[in-house]
Amino acid sequence: MKGISYLFMVIVASLLVLGACSKDEESGGGSEESLANLNEEGMPIVEEPIELDIFAGKSATTADDWNDVLLLNEYKEMSNVDITWNQVPADGLDEKRNLALASGDLPDAFYAANISIADLQKYGDQGTFIPLNDMIDEYAPNISKVLDDNPDIRKGLTFPDGNIYSIPTVYSPDFSSLLIGAKGWVNGDWLEQLDMDNPETTEEFYEYLKAVKETDLNGNGEQDEIPLSSVAEMSRIIHWISGAFGVQNRGQLHTMIDSDPETDDIRFYPIDDQYKEMLKYLHKLYDEGLIEESIYSLEVDQHLANAADDRYGAVQFYNPIELYGEEVGSQFIPGNALEGPDGSKMYTGITSPLRGLGEFVITNENENPEATLRWIDYFWGDEGSKMFFMGIEDVTYEETEDGPELLEEITDNPDGLTLTQALAEYIINPGGNHPVMVTDEYFTGSENAPEDKEAAELLEPYLIDEIWPNFTYEAEENDEISILEADLEKYITEMQAAFITGETEFSEWDDYIETVEKMGLDDYMEIQQAAYDRYNEN
Repeated sequence: MKGISYLFMVIVASLLVLGACSKDEESGGGSEESLANLNEEGMPIVEEPIELDIFAGKSATTADDWNDVLLLNEYKEMSNVDITWNQVPADGLDEKRNLALASGDLPDAFYAANISIADLQKYGDQGTFIPLNDMIDEYAPNISKVLDDNPDIRKGLTFPDGNIYSIPTVYSPDFSSLLIGAKGWVNGDWLEQLDMDNPETTEEFYEYLKAVKETDLNGNGEQDEIPLSSVAEMSRIIHWISGAFGVQNRGQLHTMIDSDPETDDIRFYPIDDQYKEMLKYLHKLYDEGLIEESIYSLEVDQHLANAADDRYGAVQFYNPIELYGEEVGSQFIPGNALEGPDGSKMYTGITSPLRGLGEFVITNENENPEATLRWIDYFWGDEGSKMFFMGIEDVTYEETEDGPELLEEITDNPDGLTLTQALAEYIINPGGNHPVMVTDEYFTGSENAPEDKEAAELLEPYLIDEIWPNFTYEAEENDEISILEADLEKYITEMQAAFITGETEFSEWDDYIETVEKMGLDDYMEIQQAAYDRYNEN
């Protein structure tokens, strides 16, 4: 008996040791050697240099080779972290990223790789992406502070298993101009010619657009004015007016669900009467030639050409001065949040501060995960943020009484480069999708221009109070909702265009609803409700 008892104890002890080892592996932590080389604060990040291999999505507006960019070279000297960047252009990003994940030939980290929520869950659950919760608390004080100060961001970043698998792109909740993005603009010069006020209701907006179409406001002797335009889609215009009809009331990221104003339950709003009324209004504008006829196919170049010819009465796009030039762009003034026929007046065209979830993940191949996390965390602090967005002092910017300002050779480049092109020679920020927090203090994009800030201030009293991030799902939900959502979005988008353009009559609305319901709507909403409940419980 004693022999059996002793053997049993040995087996139990062995299992406990194996369990402890397994737990260490699951935690994703580095080895004792890598931790001994790590400095928990300050620079350098590690005493002895380490090398990392990182897969990175490459925007067309960023430097061709991040292995030789001033910002990263300077940071390598500061941190002792030497990175080999394997950049993949946007047009092949999904394919190459998926091949890397499927093959198991993994980098140490993925950067700006647009990893989907479903893949974050899938590869996190498999252990390919390591959980970051504990490491963020211990080794990433700047990221940890943002999550502590903004519980909704932490909630949206946490998966159903309680883990955080990625470092996202975050827009500062205080940077409303960036959260709104493209905005509505009205031709102020034409308002004066027409002796009209800046429209405040959907009816006044209609009357203004109608007057634009009927009047030779650009004075070229032709009836070529285009009352309302955007670029290649209707969604931006919908961002401007949806709040007037009470739909999309939880922000831009959710194109099919929002909150029922009467019950506060999740609502599939593309079959709601309020949505139908919005489509009727847009159909009226389109049918009367008040929306640019080619709105669904209009490319940026043609839009800019039309603007240069002084043809637009209102646009929903980015800063007109920066896009159209001073002469034409300065005619435009910020558009109001519009009040709808039932008295609804809110602006819903705003996104969650939690933007791309899958912009930085650390894989289980990484032997220095803590140092890697410290590497990205630096850019979330004030000094690192300034460096990331502004570059190097006396090379790209100078300190002034009003704070750091880009040098003239960047803002007015002697070689004729745009600001974005000039910055791309020194920093990697142009192009977006970076796993950093974007604030108005150092951001150099058009959303920080005075005109954009003025437009945002005009909208702020009417911004929605609650903005939903993208929800996360459990493994068994992911497969089902990806199919349901793809089918529903495709049909909803097609029918939205059909109703607006008049290809489908509103007499067929009931048939449209019936089709939606047969496409698994109940199953889709059940999953979304469960995801929303978990989001609230995080």
